[in-house]
Amino acid sequence: MGRVSQAQAEENRRRVVDTASRLFREQGTHVSVADLMKAAGLTHGAFYKQFASKEALVDEATTHAFDELTRRHAAGLERYEGQRDVAQRALIDAYLSVEHRDNAADGCPVAALAVDVARGGEGLDARRAYTEGVADFAGFLAPADASDGSEEGIARLCTLFGALVLSRATQGSPLSEEILAAAHAALTETETG
Repeated sequence: MGRVSQAQAEENRRRVVDTASRLFREQGTHVSVADLMKAAGLTHGAFYKQFASKEALVDEATTHAFDELTRRHAAGLERYEGQRDVAQRALIDAYLSVEHRDNAADGCPVAALAVDVARGGEGLDARRAYTEGVADFAGFLAPADASDGSEEGIARLCTLFGALVLSRATQGSPLSEEILAAAHAALTETETG
């Protein structure tokens, strides 16, 4: 079998990182390399041509997930013509939805990767990307008119994060949707109250 072109190798790497980003958010970073490569439609052996280790892939996939989140925030601001409060409200609505709860693979990496990063099995790049991603997300959630919005942004992020994690853990019970609704009310009543 012939060698793949550089363009094809880059496409394969991009596909593996994207697949890993989704699988790690959905199932955790304990997903095996064999399962990951199968999901990406590539051979297990192809992994080692692209990555030095699974840890290196976890680092890159974590960075990818947070880059994706940052692009979503920027798109929200653009969609709402820079109206930060309107973009934040749209984010809260989407974040605390049943659809987001049920779709971890495409969901927020803050909630999906927290336990894996906290356990420290990932490399320093994953922890750095996670920490920077949390700070950026909290910054996006901070009120535009606050002199020091970091505290408010962090509190909002904690509410979103906690509600999503708890609603996923109680999925299948009425409590799951009650958690989402209560957090939504708490965050949006603060805006109007």
